[in-house]
Amino acid sequence: MQSCSSTLSKLSSQIKQWGLELGFADIGITHTDLSAYEAAHFNWIGENFHGEMDYMQRHGTKRTRPTELEPGTASIISVRLNYLDLAAYSPFETLHNSEQAYISRYALGKDYHKLMRKRLQQLATKIAEQVPEFSYRAFCDSAPVLERPIAEQAGLGFIGKNSLIIHPRAGSWFFLGELYTNLPLPADAPFEKQGCGPCTACIDECPTQAIVGNAVVDARRCISYLTIEYSGSIPEEFRAKMGNRIYGCDDCQLVCPWNKFTEQTQEAAFSPNQSLDNVSLLELWTWQESDFLKRFEGSPIRRIGYLQWKRNLAIAIGNIDSDVDTIEKSMAALQQQKATLDLLVNEHIDWAIKQLNDKLAHLLAIKNTKTSRPANFEPLDLTNQKSTQTIKPFVARKYYLPKPTNN
Repeated sequence: MQSCSSTLSKLSSQIKQWGLELGFADIGITHTDLSAYEAAHFNWIGENFHGEMDYMQRHGTKRTRPTELEPGTASIISVRLNYLDLAAYSPFETLHNSEQAYISRYALGKDYHKLMRKRLQQLATKIAEQVPEFSYRAFCDSAPVLERPIAEQAGLGFIGKNSLIIHPRAGSWFFLGELYTNLPLPADAPFEKQGCGPCTACIDECPTQAIVGNAVVDARRCISYLTIEYSGSIPEEFRAKMGNRIYGCDDCQLVCPWNKFTEQTQEAAFSPNQSLDNVSLLELWTWQESDFLKRFEGSPIRRIGYLQWKRNLAIAIGNIDSDVDTIEKSMAALQQQKATLDLLVNEHIDWAIKQLNDKLAHLLAIKNTKTSRPANFEPLDLTNQKSTQTIKPFVARKYYLPKPTNN
């Protein structure tokens, strides 16, 4: 028995070394007992916080009981892979320029699903070379798996108030993946204490107030859900709050103090698509469906489809807050494409045009109001003169990311 235990311990160390050699940022191992998380998961489902993501409830306890999903599973190998490219155009400047398109940082490069599964397969192959009776199943957002609880139990970080896994030395900008295995590997120590303390920056900053409790997110209010998972008419109460976010939302991560320790990705596949890094909303609006399909080959964005993409863009264009010429140009661009799109997109175009028309009327009213000032004083226009260092979050105190390193 002692020899077997020693062998498994040695194998566990080898697995972690192989994982690092393959490019994973961290590897942890845990058991299959997720009972501590089961009640919270089903309470979340019971509150309908999953919205229209029916797959979250479809498989019942298979998500919370790994041995039901994959019989024979004895332990789970959990991995994380960094995805943030710190050399990309500033997310802060993009968010605060209403004419630019903000896309969640994870989607700027290639689709991570294939890369992660391939990397997990490579790790499994190495294990199988040493353990002939080894059996496994690899996952990366591809089955009913409680990724974040598994990662927390495997010691890869704690579940933060924004519901994401946060590592005290690496932040939260990483993907998770798992290998369910038949090997009774020794489990690593879990993270047992949440490291958020009294901080509520993510809760305060969330544009739609989707974080409704400690680590509890109401997906129906979440911009990531609304722009990616939800294909219907976006409730009007959220449209203006979406700002220029056309695919996903990173606000809760951008204000998280732990992300000052963010690690630069080492994966070239996650380098930003040049079509998306610092691009205007009106430029993206000109894309035809053929452009959308071609430019997003290998991108996670492609899966939402062209019409949902246009719906998101229409809302963002309606939120442009600029000068008279830009607003008039935006209204014309929206109106020009109405005949080529479906009723759902047109509904959002009509909303956007009304928003822009109200702003235009306000600007023209100001322009026509002559105010006399001593010495014809005119205030300085500081628009677009903010540096990354001086840009502040919309509500929270500060943004947190390390400065890009010059290679």
